[in-house]
Amino acid sequence: MNSPSPIWTSTTPPGLAASRHLANDEIFFPAVLADSPLADQFQDTTLSVEGRVYSFTIMHPSPKSGLNPFVLAYVDLPGPVRLFGRLNGSSGRPFIGEKCRVIADETFGYVFESLEVRP
Repeated sequence: MNSPSPIWTSTTPPGLAASRHLANDEIFFPAVLADSPLADQFQDTTLSVEGRVYSFTIMHPSPKSGLNPFVLAYVDLPGPVRLFGRLNGSSGRPFIGEKCRVIADETFGYVFESLEVRP
């Protein structure tokens, strides 16, 4: 199976490819490229694909754009790693601490998908 994007591993299921600094264990995303002059200071690692919303904002594009409102969020993954991207699938208004999963997206590389149903 081909990975959906270079930021994804070719494992099953795919995970986000990252790099761990050998000296201090700091995690970098996206992964440091193999041809980088610093590559020998890092080892490959894979990020967890489940996390929690740290913060979010709801974007309301101009009506002239024809785009619907959408949510942008910072999501904390174990590691610790904080990623930024679109949050899809929230039932109602998103909330801080909401559980979500990182999924592949052809347009953005990845998006977050809500795992919670809010009453």
